[in-house]
Amino acid sequence: MSPLILASTSTYRRSLLERFGLPFETARPRVGEEHMAGETPSDRALRLAVAKAEDVASRHPQAVIIGSDQVAAAGHNVLDKPGDAANCRAQLAMLSGTDARFYTACAVIGPAGSVRLVHLDTTTVFFRALSAKEIERYVEREKPFDCAGGFKAEALGVTLFESIESQDPTALIGLPLIWLACALRRAGYALP
Repeated sequence: MSPLILASTSTYRRSLLERFGLPFETARPRVGEEHMAGETPSDRALRLAVAKAEDVASRHPQAVIIGSDQVAAAGHNVLDKPGDAANCRAQLAMLSGTDARFYTACAVIGPAGSVRLVHLDTTTVFFRALSAKEIERYVEREKPFDCAGGFKAEALGVTLFESIESQDPTALIGLPLIWLACALRRAGYALP
């Protein structure tokens, strides 16, 4: 069996992939995540997922590589990771009573390019109307500064929503496991 490498240092993606019980390593992709003019959020997510997988595959040609990226958008506004409390509060205030789309792309590249599978999952999150005090309490308790949109759906952030539309609930956290299980089976892994 080929070694399995997750082209990410994200603790969220690592935790999700651990659910499969497969041995894997992680590697930091050397890919810039800058915005490109005219690129849609979904195109950006796909481009970055493939670029991350290809970068790590170039250094580990005998491994199966998983690359993933997520881009969030509310209307025409891309929602980057807030980085601090002030930006997080501003993002959540903007999202109050509206919706946002989360484009989660995943790429699996096999040994010497023998496998090349790419997928895009779109999740829509509908936010309830949030008061400034609710936003403040949430940000203080959860500190989701490293999460696009400024929330953690797998934790207290779920209290901010009216509903979620998704084909794969793990995609919102950062790795679409339903699709990934199928892709890894096609690459020769036994799941389950």
